[in-house]
Amino acid sequence: QVQLVESGGGLVQAGGSLRLSCVVSGSIFRFKDMAWYRQAPGKQRESVASITTLFRLTYADSVKGRFTISRDNAKNTVYLQMNSLKPEDTAVYYCNTIPPGNSWGQGTQVTVSS
Repeated sequence: QVQLVESGGGLVQAGGSLRLSCVVSGSIFRFKDMAWYRQAPGKQRESVASITTLFRLTYADSVKGRFTISRDNAKNTVYLQMNSLKPEDTAVYYCNTIPPGNSWGQGTQVTVSS
């Protein structure tokens, strides 16, 4: 079973930046399309950025131009660089495969103050 460990969240002022990391256990990482998801209080979990095994990138309109997803197959890690953060980016951020598996990590909290 794949294990996902997210880190890098925190409290930041609007306009600031954070870099999230997600380490994925197992040898299948390089064969999996990956995504970052987020869930804000009272809202459904949504996908914000994805990266395929061929490094094709897609972004939600709400983060396009501000967030950058990347991956390092040698480190079994997917990253999310978040710039120009806004209060509406406040959420718990998770990584998972595409489509997401049944198991989720603990996520990492991102809080953006105005």
